[in-house]
Amino acid sequence: HRRATRARTNTRYPFNARYVHNAGTGCERIDFPAARRTRFRYRTGTDDARMTDATDTFVSHLIELRDRLIRVMVVFGVLFFASFFWPTWPVMYSKFAQPMMAALPQGGQMISTDVVGVFLVPMKIAALASFLVMLPYALYQAWAFIAPGLYQHEKKLVVPLVLSSTLLFFLGMGFAYFLIFPTVFKFMASFAPQGVAWMTDIEKYFGFALSMFLVFGITFETPVVVVLLVKMGIVSVDKLKEIRPYVFVGAFVVGAIFTPPDILSQFLLAVPLYILYETGIFFAQLFAPKKSADDSDKTSSHETAAP
Repeated sequence: HRRATRARTNTRYPFNARYVHNAGTGCERIDFPAARRTRFRYRTGTDDARMTDATDTFVSHLIELRDRLIRVMVVFGVLFFASFFWPTWPVMYSKFAQPMMAALPQGGQMISTDVVGVFLVPMKIAALASFLVMLPYALYQAWAFIAPGLYQHEKKLVVPLVLSSTLLFFLGMGFAYFLIFPTVFKFMASFAPQGVAWMTDIEKYFGFALSMFLVFGITFETPVVVVLLVKMGIVSVDKLKEIRPYVFVGAFVVGAIFTPPDILSQFLLAVPLYILYETGIFFAQLFAPKKSADDSDKTSSHETAAP
């Protein structure tokens, strides 16, 4: 019986506990060394259950993330195949190339210097169109994944920011397509020397258009970035107003780096960038955290003490 008791005890207590025999009762008690009591405390059943629950929760989050990514990829795949293999893809290509075709001289056309360029460019255009159509659904899946872990006030802030950032990105792409492309292409066509046929490769045109879409789409996110910086307390509205001259110069530097090497493209990016910065300051004043009474008292006392 004693051997069976010790076997069960060793299974339950894995730290080589010291057995003490009581001669009066004929029973044994388990005495854990003081150095090992703390170590034993972490091996209780409650802590094991907590570790198991945490592991299960982490795995369940990974499974949920995988499922949502699969849904997004399935929707993208359906849209891509529908747009590329459906007879409407020539219409998408003609709409995409319309700003360049309108700026070419009469009888001009684009060329393809690559063997597979005539196949890859329409496929890339279909992928771009599918991504833009799928973007709201992807943002919804991202929101559904992170929403359970947010507080109520954080949800109230995230939803407007996601919607406004998506809308501003599309506005930036539309600004580049409807205003920047026709203006820049006509400006470039006017400098073509006499006797030179100005034609461009469709692969290079797609690369140029995609880079301009990204540049102006990200540029139009400036108000969202400004509001977030103020809302998180990283910078104040007064500081943003103070650095206006530096932002104005920096806007032209950004325009010179990310646009074609002509003054018109630089100007068409720098001016909207600065206007969007001022728009962000205006909305940041509405979302700026209010100062408490103690902060106001400290500020007033500091101003009074200053000479």
